[in-house]
Amino acid sequence: MKRLTGCTLAILLLLASWTSAALAEQGFILLASTIGPIDAGIVSVLEDAFEKDTNIRVRHVGAGTGAALKIAQKGSIDLVMVHAKSLEEKFVADGYGTERIPFMYNDYVIVGPADDPAAIRGTKTATEALKKIAAKGAPFISRGDKSGTHVAETELWAKAEMKPTGPWYRVFEKGSEGNKATLAYTNTEKGYTFIDRATYLSLKKEISLRILVEGDEALLNRISLIPVSQQKFPKINAQDSATFVKWLSAPDKGQKIVNEFGKDVYGAQLFFPDSKEWKARAAK
Repeated sequence: MKRLTGCTLAILLLLASWTSAALAEQGFILLASTIGPIDAGIVSVLEDAFEKDTNIRVRHVGAGTGAALKIAQKGSIDLVMVHAKSLEEKFVADGYGTERIPFMYNDYVIVGPADDPAAIRGTKTATEALKKIAAKGAPFISRGDKSGTHVAETELWAKAEMKPTGPWYRVFEKGSEGNKATLAYTNTEKGYTFIDRATYLSLKKEISLRILVEGDEALLNRISLIPVSQQKFPKINAQDSATFVKWLSAPDKGQKIVNEFGKDVYGAQLFFPDSKEWKARAAK
């Protein structure tokens, strides 16, 4: 029998209590979200605004994308918010989710020490930067937890036609705690890492690392919504989940919040609207 980690056990216990409440009443949605948007604060803001508009409560658990999808495969979640296309497509293809719905995006950056020992600052492509880090043998910290961020990182190494190995490439043993924990650890190790911009901005004043590579198309980080299949799990709250998805996708509701989030606190936009409805309005 596979041993549960403390974090996994805590999530399952929390889900058990919430699932009981959800089954007892309508107007209650369970969301499994990738950790980055939770850490940034946007998930709670969206949940609160939605409840105010509709009287439908949303409660979330945070996990890396791989873990979030595994939780949803148990039928104890109504909706997932994730960011790893290959894992999402498999989740839908296997019948656990109904469809991938574009929601929002931000971007990844490569950060490192201000003195930049691998000399990657201003490198035009992220793959070129990774090659320089590897050639120098500079410390690189990976989440290593099959989260969306880790999947995106490994895909980038593959594009660079490299398989990182050696003492310079370090897997953070607490990577499953999320990007904030990984970034803070990288800072103490004076290393490089691959991280989303929102996490960096949220910790910018507390760390000495700098953004060294950005703007490459390969660094875009698209976040999707996937309703869990009611055909697979008849007891999930598909009706209220559909209402939430529609609200999140609406240009004057969820997408407006996404578009404005972070500007007042960080002086920069953390996420960008990506729904079909938002794009349709922008195209007019």
